[in-house]
Amino acid sequence: MSMDISRYAVDCVILEGRSLRAVAKSVGRSKSWVANQVTRFKSGGYDALLPRSRAPLNHPIQTTPELEEEIVRLRKLLTELGTDGGANTILFHLRKTHTVVPSKATIYRILKRRGFVEDQPQKRPKNSWIRFESALPNECWQSDMTHWNLADGTKVEIISFIDDYSRMVVGSQVVDVARAPDVTALFYRAASRWGFPESVLSDNGCIFTAAYRGGRTGLETELCNLGIVFKHGKPYHPQTQGKIERFQKTLKRWLDKQPFARSIAQLQFQVDWFIRYYNEERPHSARGMVTPRSAWDKLDKAFPSAKGVKTTANTRVRHDVVDTTGSVSLRYSSKLYHIGIGRAHKGTRVIILIAGLDVRVISQNGELLRHLTFDPTKSYQPIGGS
Repeated sequence: MSMDISRYAVDCVILEGRSLRAVAKSVGRSKSWVANQVTRFKSGGYDALLPRSRAPLNHPIQTTPELEEEIVRLRKLLTELGTDGGANTILFHLRKTHTVVPSKATIYRILKRRGFVEDQPQKRPKNSWIRFESALPNECWQSDMTHWNLADGTKVEIISFIDDYSRMVVGSQVVDVARAPDVTALFYRAASRWGFPESVLSDNGCIFTAAYRGGRTGLETELCNLGIVFKHGKPYHPQTQGKIERFQKTLKRWLDKQPFARSIAQLQFQVDWFIRYYNEERPHSARGMVTPRSAWDKLDKAFPSAKGVKTTANTRVRHDVVDTTGSVSLRYSSKLYHIGIGRAHKGTRVIILIAGLDVRVISQNGELLRHLTFDPTKSYQPIGGS
């Protein structure tokens, strides 16, 4: 319709010679509008009368081709590295080098247009999950173990502790087979650097708890002694330990992009490198796109309380090796006693859990080898045979 009015006005002026004022009155437009249509016709014919786009020639806030290519390059780099390459993470890295950056939505649209993102309508919306998290760093540490393979196919295991609030990994250790003493040793190394937590959360694996065997692991005894609450998730419900489970998935996705390590030491080097990157360089969406270390440093730390103590007995943990006679030694009131375990177990590394006069001797995989109520008046002798 606009083209018809423009052509009518031009024909009236050019062909009929009518005045601009008269034509403007007849079409219900201004005199300047008619003059503008005549000027456009004289410069480009009837084609010049076609409606023009109202979009500006320049878009000051439009993402430049160079910045778009940088977004794509970051996406490829992060994906090849095996780390998160979503719009949030890319925005975090862009802010390090640019004063003006596009929004997260713009970055997402670029990734989608360039074929890096596919709609997944089957995914459960995040707001439908019932989530819990600590209010302070060190309020709770989550711990778990996961499996990995070396280059020659040898199976190894990785034990990790992560702070529930900040998502900072406070400790991670590669071992051939995860044993209860390995967990305890890793816990103390982490606590010596980051402080003791108020509580610890794990699954019901035998390296964490021996409750279903009627005993306690070394870690359970140590945490009880320190006044640290030890919590366990429901069996077959890994979502309770969701944060450590998610970290392990992220770690394994990154390891999958690396050359397979030829030894435990080499794999430990890879894990240590990733943890430093995870803690100090990789932003975490759950903490407002800041690094876990930044979230850790921002707030005061929780600390153990007496709520973790389950017994008033004098408890301690000893590590020993069954001698050639099948015995382990135990000192009580400055006197040394020999507790018989059995010659069949000679050379076996054991953990002795002592709570008052209650003594439990377990192997490193949690097997109960002997349980007794210690009698200081009795002269303990080795148990022969089995």
